Amino acid sequence: MRAALLAGLIVGLAIAAGPVDAQTVAQAAARRVMSLDSCADQYVLALASRQAIVGISPRADGPDSFLRTRAAGLPQRRTTLEAVLGARPEVVVRQWGGDARLMAAISRRGVQTVSLGDAVDFDGVRANVRQVAVALNRQAEGEALLARMDADLARAAGAGRGRSAFYLTPGGYTAGPNTMIDAMLRAAGFTNASPQPYFSPAPLEHLVLNPPKAVVLGFFDLTRAGADRWGPGRHEALRKATRGRVIASLPGAMLGCSAWFAADGARVLAEAAR
Repeated sequence: MRAALLAGLIVGLAIAAGPVDAQTVAQAAARRVMSLDSCADQYVLALASRQAIVGISPRADGPDSFLRTRAAGLPQRRTTLEAVLGARPEVVVRQWGGDARLMAAISRRGVQTVSLGDAVDFDGVRANVRQVAVALNRQAEGEALLARMDADLARAAGAGRGRSAFYLTPGGYTAGPNTMIDAMLRAAGFTNASPQPYFSPAPLEHLVLNPPKAVVLGFFDLTRAGADRWGPGRHEALRKATRGRVIASLPGAMLGCSAWFAADGARVLAEAAR
């Protein structure tokens, strides 16, 4: 509300005193924004002006953050009511960070909250982008982002020619229908070899005995503590069985959140298919 009043004041002064630089008006209309988790960070970093970002999550510059370079130098804040109030945002964006009580407490203090859906396809991504863009008065930036996404999808379409591809993570998991991975495979013209909906343990013994013709790896660029480092997806027998069958290894930063850059993944898969 304060930003809108200030923008109106500037426009009014422009009428009275002469032309005002368009960038000045846009900056006045920008809404102070804070994101509460690494996936919300991606949308805020992509759509908000840098000057309007008053807080991002502590994971915004991590290796699994797609826009980690944009996060450099911005204030990282904890997911607490005290941190939010201290940052004085006008909009708070979340996907999985913060619970219902925190979001209700933020709303009671007059701060607009935006909760992103857990997109499992590109239509879900479009809805999320537009939701954040509207909240931040950045509709033009949102549509430009979606135009780039759609251009990547158009370039990727049909490249796989219906061939079957199996997705595998270091922890030994795969992804079936109702996941963004499935949407990426289909966008590149592949058929998902995993019929089980959502994420599930991969049938590792079956994969060793009957290796799929095409394998897509995910998150293998990240060295994680615990199970992933020595996970079943890294087992030597499985590596031997799939040698020469891996068509792409997608970075964790491209897969960690359901967002427009999933289209980058579809383009990578399409390029590998061609």
